[in-house]
Amino acid sequence: MSNSPVQSVDRAIAILEILARRGATRVTDLAAELDVHKSTASRLLAALEQGGLVEQDGERGRYRLGFGVVRLAGAATAQLDLAKESREVCGRLAEEVGETVNVAVPLDGHAVNITQVRGPSAISGHNWVGQRTPSHATSSGKVLLAFGALDPPPRLERYTPATVTTVEELGLDRIRERGWASTVEELEIGLNAVAAPVRGADGAVVAAVSVSGPSYRLTPERLPEVGARLVEGADRISQRIGYYR
Repeated sequence: MSNSPVQSVDRAIAILEILARRGATRVTDLAAELDVHKSTASRLLAALEQGGLVEQDGERGRYRLGFGVVRLAGAATAQLDLAKESREVCGRLAEEVGETVNVAVPLDGHAVNITQVRGPSAISGHNWVGQRTPSHATSSGKVLLAFGALDPPPRLERYTPATVTTVEELGLDRIRERGWASTVEELEIGLNAVAAPVRGADGAVVAAVSVSGPSYRLTPERLPEVGARLVEGADRISQRIGYYR
């Protein structure tokens, strides 16, 4: 009987853990520790090698962790650092603007929120941390699209009557010119938001910091003023993670 996908994933993870613990290891030893046939271990190693997560150690039949693991670890560390370093700035913005502040990063075509600071108001929205949000219907997603951190989705789904459903209507050039993006009831009725780009050490946009709130408080008239504050806050976060103009 063939292995289930979940079982294969579990075994692949086990291989990475063994290599992390033991260093370069022969296929036969990996198979023995996993209690699988050598051919099964070889297939798993081939898949991991294709993804750059393992590599051959020079001596035939021995494998070690590949540089792909370093890349993934670096990305995870960068996100943890970003969440930590942005916290103070987000807190200040939440107090100044009076609304909830989030930081989102690009992942699999979506904007994913990695940290949130609630505003002082009693009505401050729900917890967005860990949620994947559509790039074309959120202010953070529009920022990530405008500055090349995300590619436009093949289909722009409509969430409300105000949702933009064509790339042309997103106004990505305008977002780049003014330095911030906004949404007015485009994801949820009654919810408005503004976002600005956060840059990494190399100058590339790696995240977006946003303010969101109910439309009766975060009115369209307030968006330019809040956008300017966010640009300043985003610059402070960028500096904290190594970016200097």
